[in-house]
Formats: sequence, C-alpha cells, structure tokens
Amino acid sequence: MADFIGAFDQSTTGTRFAIVDADGVEAGAGAREHTQLRPADNRVEHDAAQIWDHAQGVMADALGEARLTATDLAAIGITNQIETTVVWDRRTGEPYHHAIVWQDTRTDQLAAALAADGRAETIHRKAGLVSNPHFSATKIQWLLEHVPGLRAAAERGDALFGGTDTWLIWQLTGGAAGGRHVTDVTNASRTMLMNLTTLDWDEELLDFFGVPRAMLPEIHSSVSPDGFGTTAQDGVPISGVLGGPQAAMFGNGCSATGAAWCNNTHRNLVMLNIGSEPVQSGHGLHTTIAYQLPDTPAVYALEGNIPHTGDAARWVVEDLGSLSSPEAFETAASSVTGAEGLYFVPAFTGLGVPDPEPQARGALIGLAPGHTKGHLARAALESIGFRMHEVLAAMTDDSAVAPVRLTVDGAAAASDVSLAVQADVTGIPVSRAAIAEPPTRGAAYAAGLGVGYWKGTEELPVHRPPQDRWKPRWKSGRRRAALADWRRAVDRTGPLAGADGEAPS
Repeated sequence: MADFIGAFDQSTTGTRFAIVDADGVEAGAGAREHTQLRPADNRVEHDAAQIWDHAQGVMADALGEARLTATDLAAIGITNQIETTVVWDRRTGEPYHHAIVWQDTRTDQLAAALAADGRAETIHRKAGLVSNPHFSATKIQWLLEHVPGLRAAAERGDALFGGTDTWLIWQLTGGAAGGRHVTDVTNASRTMLMNLTTLDWDEELLDFFGVPRAMLPEIHSSVSPDGFGTTAQDGVPISGVLGGPQAAMFGNGCSATGAAWCNNTHRNLVMLNIGSEPVQSGHGLHTTIAYQLPDTPAVYALEGNIPHTGDAARWVVEDLGSLSSPEAFETAASSVTGAEGLYFVPAFTGLGVPDPEPQARGALIGLAPGHTKGHLARAALESIGFRMHEVLAAMTDDSAVAPVRLTVDGAAAASDVSLAVQADVTGIPVSRAAIAEPPTRGAAYAAGLGVGYWKGTEELPVHRPPQDRWKPRWKSGRRRAALADWRRAVDRTGPLAGADGEAPS
C-alpha cells in the first residue's frame, strides 16, 4: 500500500489539499482562496468552475511540496462546506448557475413558508433540521424556479445537484466522461431532503420542494472502500467524505458516544455524539449525522449554534475600548479568579438556542464599585461557558447522553484561560485540538479507514498533549449557584423597544 493519504478541504473561503502520513503528520499542503461573489446584500455565490480549477492546483502544489506523485497516495478524502448548492449539466459539466453558498439567504421567504403551512414540523421529524434558508432544499427550489429550462433538464436526469463534495467527486472521477454522482450521509443530512432513519432521499420531502429525484446523487456511508470511485487520471480511491463540521469532529477523535466538539470563533458551533439512534430535539437543535463507517449504523449528533461568543471578547477590546488588544484581554481575565458576581450576557442580536427570543439584547448585570477590567474580561469568558453549558444540557435532555469530554478548536481556542473557564463552568473536561486543520485530518482519517490504512478508529493518530487539557476546578455548589444567577441575568435581557421598534418615551 502507498505510504500517504491525501485530503481536500473545500471550505467557504478556499480549497486546501494536504498529504498526511500514518502518524497524521503533514508531508505537504497547498491552498488557494476563491472569489466571494455578492450580487446582492442577501446573496453569496461561488464559481464552481473556479473551485474545480483550484482543487486541481492545490493537489499539484501539495504533491510538489512533498516531492510525491499521486501514485504515492493510498486514498483521497474530501471534506467540504456543507449546504452550498451546485447544479450542473451532466453532459457538458457546465454549472447552470453560480453555486449558492450556505450563507445565502435569498430563500428566506421560502423557508418561512415551511413553518406557516406545517411542513417545517415534518422536516424536523424526518430530516432532523429546523427549517431555515441555509440548507440546500430551498436553494435547489429557487434554482428550479428561476433558471430557464432547468426543471425539464432535472426531470430528464441531465441536471445534477450536489454539494461541493459531489461536484469534486464527479470531476475527479471523470466528469462528463462518466464521473460518479455520489455524496455521503453527512452531506445528505444537511439538505432537508434525506430521511434520518432510512438514510435515503424522502419522497414526501422531495415533494415539499418540487425536487426531482433524478437530479440527486447516490448516498453512501462516509467511509466507503468503493462507493466514491477512483480518480480518472491516476486511479486513486476516493474512500472518505465528510461535511466540514463532521470532519472536524472526526479529526478531533470524537467518534465515541458522549464525545462533544466545539468550534470557537466569533460564534460557537457545538456538536455532541449521541450514538446510533436519532432523536428529535425539543430545544430547537439540529439532529445530524456525525459519520458512518461501512456496513454499520450511522452515528448521529445533536448540533447547536451559539452566536456572539467570540464577539463578546472582541466587543470588550474593540468596541468598548476598555482593553488595548486580545493579549491585554487575556492578561486581564487571568488577573482574577472569577467575575465576582458580574454577569455579561452577549445577546447582541438574540441568544439563540435554547433561548429563542430574537429581540433579547445584551446586558451587564451585577456591577459593583470593586469590579475591574479583569472582572469584565472574566465575565465575558464565563458567558461562553454558561451558553455552552445550556446547549449541552439541552442536548442531554433530548438524547439522555451526557457529554463526557469536550474538544475545542478554532481561533478562540488559543486562549488557555478561556478553555479553563469553559471546563469550570460546564463541569466537563476540556481539551484543545491536538492538530491544526482538523477538517483536513478528519477527511484523511475517513479515507484511510476506507482502504485499511488504519484498521479502526482506535488507530487514528489523535494525540492530546497534557498541557492542552483542563479539568473542572469549580465545586458543584459554586457551579449551581453561578448557573442560577446566570439564568436570572438572562431573564433581564428582553427587548426594551416598544412594538413599533421605537424606544419607549
């Protein structure tokens, strides 16, 4: 068997290809950003042809840096921006329209109509998703309604839909000369069209959006020895595919029930591995697929988005101007052992799940003469922990699965004090991601498993340096009291404006 595994990370901002060895060490990598097209305020598009061009380029760059050829690769994996929608002509390979990016909200009225007529409840029950315009289904519907001739081509099977994973696989395996039209369960689970129980396209959901089944790809497990085909040029198996968040979770070793993962940036994306049985959330969370190994049941996850977590620190530094830099913020937060009764609720535009009030606004509660910049910084970090605790508690309530550990990556995970505070407030051991570029590693690990490069998830090279682990230090009584005070602070963040949006006189 060849000595290396290659992996594409086709993200929202660019395309990366990396080559890793059996220890998960990168031997070479290449990356290129693609153009962000914004034809209107609510529209975000990508040029799918440019993405394919860059994919070829970054693979060549990585192989050149590593002084290897494609024949040195035992397999290739793919991870990608989930929910972004590409529709192209099977006969020519030409896209019918620019790819509509997951961030695009042109279909917000289509998504709102789902709740108005009751379809949203069926979508939540069958697909596990709370209906919104980010998912692929309304984007496909919009294209079918606005691109001349597309519906007829889709019904004939000449127009193909896929995420950017499917688009790259189709191109890599031959394109118009016989490319494979396939996806994996993690990507399919983000369309609002796949049934979480059957792991197949659901006819009732297809009818909701008027999507012809003929335009949809075949769905395979995330790790598949032969389901995604081989590259047309060199015959390298494509044996692992995972959506971006799922690949990061997998790359961080969160493959066991009870493992939780969080991406810390301007927001926190939290996922909890809940095992082989899907649940319908009663807290507004998404149920999605974490991964699926060959000939085994799918592994499910609950997902929650927490807005404005990283923005809380940025607001203190940049907008409030009370601290001069992120480094000064870190120093200030480290200068005290707690916020001393000060609570910062960063509800700049609402709190998100499990507090759905969109009109809630931020608040500082409990200010006293003795509070300093250090207490303010600490309160901002503690707010992240409180929000994460609430989301994880909601996940446990939905699934009866309690998180046993939390692995954190993303830009804000560089803060030692932030991760220590998260461990204290959540009561869960926290680890910083042991590797850079977790989605790339997740795709590589899935591909390697597909061809027997690694024999099982226990062999994956996921290492946890001791200095990057934090255990909770708060006693349970302190945590309970702090959480109760936090809830009282949250209860005071309701809207101040009147029904007409004007401040009350």
